[in-house]
Amino acid sequence: MWEIDQADLPEFCRKPTLVLGCGNILFGDDGFGCAVVDYLEAHYRIPEAVCLLDVGTGVRKLLFTLCLSSVRPERLLILDAIDAGRSPGEIFEIDPGDIPAVKLDDFSLHQLPTSNLLRELQESCGVEVRVLACQTGPLPEEISQGLSKVVSAAVPRAAEWLIREYFPRAPMRSARNGCARPDELTGGMV
Repeated sequence: MWEIDQADLPEFCRKPTLVLGCGNILFGDDGFGCAVVDYLEAHYRIPEAVCLLDVGTGVRKLLFTLCLSSVRPERLLILDAIDAGRSPGEIFEIDPGDIPAVKLDDFSLHQLPTSNLLRELQESCGVEVRVLACQTGPLPEEISQGLSKVVSAAVPRAAEWLIREYFPRAPMRSARNGCARPDELTGGMV
């Protein structure tokens, strides 16, 4: 039997933490997860142990690869928009087993094959799976880029939550003073 050289595996398999921004930026608020990844890349220096990806609508193939890989991250953090009947712009964690069956679009995290892959990674592969969701406003029936004002305002809050919960030492990018921790810039209020 041959052994796989870990250097040949994709970075998303090798890093201890994988953060995936999911969604379709062509359908309004469904692009929330992608917007959070963009915000994190623009405002924070992401730790070396973290792989941060905007996967858009391609999450299913990546999750399938993770399920089949012999090397996986220890933790998978999913950022996505969900219609859970809450107030638009509300940010909340949801267990992979509780993802609503409501489809936001045909490429959604909310389709059964994708949510089943998340459960498989968690239950059978030993990966800690966390989903940070944002309640969408009404989604457009036709292609319409851009988040609503309320969901757009939730993007920095979601990024700050992620940094506070998982990467407390990740420094913010700052043109004025180079680099500082979030608590240094906010007087410890992050």
